[in-house]
Amino acid sequence: MNRAITNMWKRGLTVQPPLDPDFLWAKGSRGFAREDEVSIRAPEDVADFRARLEALCRSLREEAGLNALGHTMAYGQIVAAIEKRHALGRLWRERPELAETDIAPPIAVVGQMRAGTTRLHRLLAADPRHAGTRFCNAVDPVPPAPGHFDWRPLKMRAGLAIARLVNPWLDSQHPFGATRADEELGWLTTALDVCAFEAQWHIPSYVRFSEGRDAAPLYREFARILRTDAAYMGDAERPRVLKCPKFAEDIPALLAELPATRLIVTRREPEDVLASSVSLVAAQSAFQSGDLSLERMRLEWERKLALREARMAAALDHFDGPLAKVDFTALGRDWQAEIAQIYTALGLTLTDAALQAMGAEQARAANGAHHAHRSQIAGFSAS
Repeated sequence: MNRAITNMWKRGLTVQPPLDPDFLWAKGSRGFAREDEVSIRAPEDVADFRARLEALCRSLREEAGLNALGHTMAYGQIVAAIEKRHALGRLWRERPELAETDIAPPIAVVGQMRAGTTRLHRLLAADPRHAGTRFCNAVDPVPPAPGHFDWRPLKMRAGLAIARLVNPWLDSQHPFGATRADEELGWLTTALDVCAFEAQWHIPSYVRFSEGRDAAPLYREFARILRTDAAYMGDAERPRVLKCPKFAEDIPALLAELPATRLIVTRREPEDVLASSVSLVAAQSAFQSGDLSLERMRLEWERKLALREARMAAALDHFDGPLAKVDFTALGRDWQAEIAQIYTALGLTLTDAALQAMGAEQARAANGAHHAHRSQIAGFSAS
């Protein structure tokens, strides 16, 4: 696919789109009103998105070393973020009450990537008294207009089919399903948070830019999307089980918007987390750039994981709400015992219906392709 795109550019069949903020903005905002950028957002939230767009584009142009496919994917992801930003703005201008929907106190799974967060998240979301975010909603948080069919599950199934052609390792990295409960990474990406991007591209200046900024604008947008999604899905009265690796960096910002959130912290041996994280990033980067270095990735993710650990520890020192801690190995050894102690720590009642639903999810996960992931890094090292 990379070769095909390169040949199309060379032959003039299509034009290589510049990763320029003004060009991308013109593409992503086409068909929207100027007011949709602002909508109900605070001025600092509007300015934050613009500043992130400038910094991200600069880093991609100067540092990422993208090939034709990577360039195309970066273009598509940024334009999509701008489009969704405007679509949400238009929705909230027309129906501001959606962004103010009262919701039950959420449950947030917090921990390093590759530390069992996805498995735990899906077990908890399987409880009929809880709610999870559908993957299609996490990627596209803009609901259809009242009375219109929701095409997002069908579009996501088609998108996943294409993604699996581009990235054969996709399901071994993370078990996907269009309507399965999944992390809300896409909601942060819609605000141009760095989390999804740093796992694909070498963009060190944008990573540092993002780490040094106040995360409040990101989580104000996140909370508006969560409340809107709860209103559309009709599950506002059930606790939403949330999960994203970026939460580990941003617990204060998350709690500022969702102060009644109950936290579950996952733990895994640091070297295991690092090895699995590097494998994931390598798999997502391999087809987007020819300038890859496993040693550079390892050093960067060793730094990143340490930063998340430090920020998470500092935040938890000041957290006095409901908190549960989960060990990766213990979860694998006896998931029912770990779930039971989580429910006790959070003051929840574990029902037979919940255990039955979790058992079905556990059986589904046991047959997933993600178990092949741990062998991938050896393949990258040998290539």
